[in-house]
Amino acid sequence: MHPVAAENVSASESKGVSLTIYNQNFGLVKDIREVKLNEGGNFLRFEDVAAKIDPTSVSFLSLTAPNSVTVREQNYQYDLLDPDSILSKSIGKNVKFTQFLPGRTVHELSGTLLNAPLSTVVQPNGVESTRYHGLVVKTANGVVLNPSGQVELAELPSGLISKPSLLWRLDCDKAGTHKSEITYQTGGMNWNCDYVAIINEDDTKTDLTSWVTLSNQSGASFKNAALKLIAGDVHRVQPQAYHMAASEGAFAAKAPQFQEQSFAEYHLYSLKEKTDVNNNETKQLSLFNAADVPTKKRFVFEPTQGVYVPYSGYLDRDKVHVKLEFDNNEENHLGMPWPKGKVRVYKRDKDAALQFIGEDEIDHTPRDEKVRLYIGDAFDVVGERKQTNMRQINDHVRRESYEISLRNHKDSAITVTAVEHTYGPWKIVSSDLPYVKKDSRTFEFSANIPAKGQQTIAYEIELKN
Repeated sequence: MHPVAAENVSASESKGVSLTIYNQNFGLVKDIREVKLNEGGNFLRFEDVAAKIDPTSVSFLSLTAPNSVTVREQNYQYDLLDPDSILSKSIGKNVKFTQFLPGRTVHELSGTLLNAPLSTVVQPNGVESTRYHGLVVKTANGVVLNPSGQVELAELPSGLISKPSLLWRLDCDKAGTHKSEITYQTGGMNWNCDYVAIINEDDTKTDLTSWVTLSNQSGASFKNAALKLIAGDVHRVQPQAYHMAASEGAFAAKAPQFQEQSFAEYHLYSLKEKTDVNNNETKQLSLFNAADVPTKKRFVFEPTQGVYVPYSGYLDRDKVHVKLEFDNNEENHLGMPWPKGKVRVYKRDKDAALQFIGEDEIDHTPRDEKVRLYIGDAFDVVGERKQTNMRQINDHVRRESYEISLRNHKDSAITVTAVEHTYGPWKIVSSDLPYVKKDSRTFEFSANIPAKGQQTIAYEIELKN
């Protein structure tokens, strides 16, 4: 169909908007509008669009009669009306400056605008840059540079709009009201997850609460929106904080506000109630709460930090790490996939006041997986490691002997896990304590150390080149 003339039409108020926000600083907007289309050609204008829209992602669909409406052209218009743009588009037009001087004196200056304050200049490499030149006005008496005062123009220049807008040229076979869906991606929308963990006095149980923090800087507000969040690493060709303090309130488990489901290779969290997501707003929503989650506190001594380090002749002394672990399963009152985020850990002192004791970042964690938090280093637990001997058996085999010393200055007994790393084919020839092989290059010892006590672990390892 080739229309003889296109008629201007406008979309109604939104009949329903849904937002899907990704934790990669972009979102997907779906807006339902009713549009009265004429048979033939139509120009449809859609305002209240996000300023950070990706124009290449826009789609328009008639839900009433999909096959009767054809999109011939779509435009994103963002030449917004402001003093600079008005002056820039008024070059060559008459302009008047009014100065209000002391003593109620008024001075007027009229002439032709030759240059606006801001000019866009194309550099030799094709990159546009904006330069400040200053106003230039030609009057009957000469040329005036940078005149001051109240500026008055006879009319607004054409082509400027007050809001970013989408404009479609449509062909329609069926006149009438069409329920239509407008979809686009926009930058400036993000979300992240923050977790608050309060551990009990003997470090065996934890109360957990999770907060979703939404940030909308897209340039548009969305009222009464159906909100969904996508957790996962979505691949994009060209990708376009705030924290919650621990609450003194109870952590009784409540029905979650979000409903979680697997979606493609990601996880989708749908807010059960609609909400307003305003521009330049940070909003927090509760994701889940869980009380009395069984927790294991671990002391870990790992001086080589994941790699084999040849002996250098020095004593290896390192901090003993403090870690918390719990299983993300239904038996522990959990079982929802955890979006990546920061976990802040608190504990009550003798006055029942909450004190911050550490924090860690977690990655996306599926259900039935273990959550591990490194919250700091033990003040009263010391670990040392040294090589005591090395023998070359032949050109391809050598034996090394090590001694690990662990000292506990606390008033209670603890268990420290000593983690060792090696390389190539290896075997433990002898050791003071049993060891557990974790993988081809890692093994560890578990040492029970009494209060104010110490434990020495000596072992010999055979290595092959």
